[in-house]
Amino acid sequence: MKPTWINTEEYPFTPKTFAQPMGTMSYLDEGSSDPFVMVHGNPSWSFEFRALIKHFSQTNRCIAPDHIGFGLSDKPQDWTYLPQQHAENLERLLESLNLNNITLIFDDWGGPIGMSYALKYPEKIKSIIVTNTWLWPVQDDWYYRAFSGFMGGGIGRWLIRRYNFFAWSVVKQAYGDKRRLTPEVHRHFFQALPEGQRKGSYVFPKQIIGASDWLAGLWSQRAKLAGKVKLIAWGMKDIAFREKELNTWAVAFPEATVVRYADAGHFVSEEKPAELIADIERLKILP
Repeated sequence: MKPTWINTEEYPFTPKTFAQPMGTMSYLDEGSSDPFVMVHGNPSWSFEFRALIKHFSQTNRCIAPDHIGFGLSDKPQDWTYLPQQHAENLERLLESLNLNNITLIFDDWGGPIGMSYALKYPEKIKSIIVTNTWLWPVQDDWYYRAFSGFMGGGIGRWLIRRYNFFAWSVVKQAYGDKRRLTPEVHRHFFQALPEGQRKGSYVFPKQIIGASDWLAGLWSQRAKLAGKVKLIAWGMKDIAFREKELNTWAVAFPEATVVRYADAGHFVSEEKPAELIADIERLKILP
């Protein structure tokens, strides 16, 4: 049963559940035909992809999990919440669904987590849509070292535990046009992370640097996905992933079409859903 705080007009879907070793994962599975898998990051959940699901579930099977610790999934206190373990959870879920001809879209930590699956099962991947994310180690970039050190350190963890800082403040700052983050939409970010259940949100920042070896291993395999990255759709006002990161993706996958949304920030699926849908259809990525 969906919690009463969810606006069912915004999120009119019926979540399903999948038993993971550390708890129950909630996920959406709407529509039929070739699968369109959507992987979120921190501090988001499947709610972020609601416009894409409403539209593409008419032609495709739309699958959007909530990582353990996020959205409507369980939030155990005694689990690691490392990105490698989130990737293992995604693999277990998708393998249980026996999918092929997958189109994959992701942002933020959904990039490494989703690409981990794609790199392990490239034969199952038809197309990849990249929005603001990364896939390589950034320990030599002062920008990420500073952010990871602060938000992953004692003060940052305290701010997230006590004040839901990522969902309340960082989400606001990450929007390109703050007016698009209405109070009604915003509350679906912070109400999904109640007090005492925010470990997932405060573990991720430290792992930006802490998971460097894992990220390096993924990036070293990127040639497996040559020709599969069809669209790089980028919010140019993102405070997290900049034009520098966009260019890294574009050089690695030169066959991809690059679309820049000048007034969008971190959450392209949230901030520019109509434009993103139109670009996916224009490029005939789906169905």
